[in-house]
Amino acid sequence: MKLLPQIQVEGGAEWLARTATQCLVDEARLSPKPGLVDSRGSGAHHDLTLALMERSAHSLTPTFHALAQQSWQRPADVALRQTIGRLGREGEQQMMAATQGVNTHRGAIWALGLLVSAVAMLGGAGTAKAISTTAAKLAMLPDAVAPKVFSKGLRATHRYRVPGAREEAQQAFPHVMQRALPQLRLSRLNGSSETHARLDALMAIMTSLSDTCVLSRSGMHGLETMQNGARAVLLAGGTAQPEGRKALAKLDAQMLALNASPGGAADLLAATLFLDRIDASSAPYLPN
Repeated sequence: MKLLPQIQVEGGAEWLARTATQCLVDEARLSPKPGLVDSRGSGAHHDLTLALMERSAHSLTPTFHALAQQSWQRPADVALRQTIGRLGREGEQQMMAATQGVNTHRGAIWALGLLVSAVAMLGGAGTAKAISTTAAKLAMLPDAVAPKVFSKGLRATHRYRVPGAREEAQQAFPHVMQRALPQLRLSRLNGSSETHARLDALMAIMTSLSDTCVLSRSGMHGLETMQNGARAVLLAGGTAQPEGRKALAKLDAQMLALNASPGGAADLLAATLFLDRIDASSAPYLPN
């Protein structure tokens, strides 16, 4: 009987790691996504392929597993925040080794890493709201040992004075909780296929996200094009409708012409799929 808690932790950590990895794979395969890598091709990227994205996702499974293990039923404090930061940076190194130096999932490591840790902190189950709120508590804590790296995303947030991935997490993922998850579930209720529901959720994120990937590549004009195009898709009834698909194809062409890829929105879609899956689950890994 003394081994039962450890069995629960290990089973839970394995399940969370598999789930997070699968959500990254599902996001990558989803098609057609404007400007992004999908099953059709590389989108606006010259150094990315679907096979590379999938290899990157699987390289992160051990990181998600370690995050879950270290966070299991622990409170949000600076010590845990620093541990999560260290594991995330080690995971980034593993990702870069798997992709031969191509940044495929740096933003996803941040978002999904926090959410995996938050689920574990809650004992392996919880509502989407409870998980996102717990993740925000972690994101607001300092990581004093983190290297001071001025990434492309951070440069964009400073240059254009917009919130980025850090603020999204600290605010409990509003684009996931207030836009993507409701749209995903609404589209399902309206009879859309799972592919169309997920594409609609991506559009919902893109309507208002200050995507630093787009800003870095094509500036404010690119961001406004993305946001307006995504709104047009949803206003046309979403991707399940012929007019919505026309609007999506137009947005895809615009993103490619601008060499813009909404990678930040893609990361948040993976986070949406993860929270949707966890929220609908009842800790199936726990022993009877």
